[in-house]
Amino acid sequence: MLIASVANAQDLKKEDVKKEVIRLLDSINKSKLPDTKSGVSNDEHWYDRISLRGYAQIRYNGLFSTNDKVSCDQCDKSWGTTSTDPDAKANNGLFIRRARLVFSGQVHPNVFFYFQPDFASSPSTGIQNFVQIRDLYFDLSFDKKKEYRLRVGQSKIPYGFENMQSSSQRLTLDRADGINSSIANERDLGMFFYWAPAEIRKRFEMLVKDGYKGSGDFGVFALGVYNGQIANKIDGNRDLNVVARVTYPFVIGNQIIEPGIQAYTGKWAFTGEISSGVIVNDPQYIKDQRVGATFVLYPKPFGIQTEYNIGTGPRYNTVTKTVDVTDLDGGYVLLNYKWDLKKQRLYPFAKFQYYDGGKKYEKDARSYVVRDYEFGVEWQPLKAFELTAEYVVADRTFVDSALPINRQQGNLLRLQAQFNF
Repeated sequence: MLIASVANAQDLKKEDVKKEVIRLLDSINKSKLPDTKSGVSNDEHWYDRISLRGYAQIRYNGLFSTNDKVSCDQCDKSWGTTSTDPDAKANNGLFIRRARLVFSGQVHPNVFFYFQPDFASSPSTGIQNFVQIRDLYFDLSFDKKKEYRLRVGQSKIPYGFENMQSSSQRLTLDRADGINSSIANERDLGMFFYWAPAEIRKRFEMLVKDGYKGSGDFGVFALGVYNGQIANKIDGNRDLNVVARVTYPFVIGNQIIEPGIQAYTGKWAFTGEISSGVIVNDPQYIKDQRVGATFVLYPKPFGIQTEYNIGTGPRYNTVTKTVDVTDLDGGYVLLNYKWDLKKQRLYPFAKFQYYDGGKKYEKDARSYVVRDYEFGVEWQPLKAFELTAEYVVADRTFVDSALPINRQQGNLLRLQAQFNF
């Protein structure tokens, strides 16, 4: 009987403790609520409006490679090798190409906030997966429909459809050299005015949301200024670049086409890219100008995406060992098909790209002549998972003071798994 009494007493104490904990939690919860009849707050805080999403890309570039010296520094640091050793081989394995989180929200009726860090940045040291800011900007709208906006901060420069298109949306694993050589990582710090009617803003959103590989909403008209030194770098001179873009997605029957035109002008400043012995006249004020045209037929189900630009910029001269201001040109043509298989999607694609010019942000404004063919397919069995296989037939000449003769040709199969969350 004594043992039974002790056991009952312990059960009662446990029950009393449980009731007391519940009572305290209820009182704390009620104390947080305002003194209203319903007990529910009608106030909405700014942090309640911020959403979180992201994606990650894991690649492998080592299948069936016929020449490891075919590489693209701006595209993918795990593709090939840039070693000057005649017998150099690539030792790259699996590679995290991107690992990004996006925090965004309408924190005020007239203020939109966007912050995107990348956890897979790769500095020149060779150590992988540094955290770096990709985007950090605010959109200040001037009307209720948010048709007129001023964007302030680090963001994409409105130049080129493929540059604007998110890497999570793009079919090919990398952007074309001809357009992407304009602005490394597509971003810089600046101020940009965007205008688009509310109806067209919804159309831009639909073209991404419904799987048509849109570029996103960067306005029908864009005009802005930016440092001109690429993202996450201090400006090298006090000369702001100016950029303008006009684009419009027309509905024609069952099809949607989007022609566009864009241009920028400014002065590039070298800040350490030039090797000893290479001569550059006025290295802080190098002319950097381009104009380009875009045409997109969205895949319903067959699609075409093409861009071409011409301009003037710095380029290494192997004969004189100088960096000269020369003409440049390049572009690409992408053919694709959108195949809906119940809840799955399949996108076969083929792309040809060409570029003849320099890359100002690489060693000695490295000189390039590129002729690449890409054939691939993107498979989306789930919204949260995509798998891309791409076969590349490359012909790349890229020369600088360390490699004055360097034409590399070769083929390889590239794979990418993308996870969306």
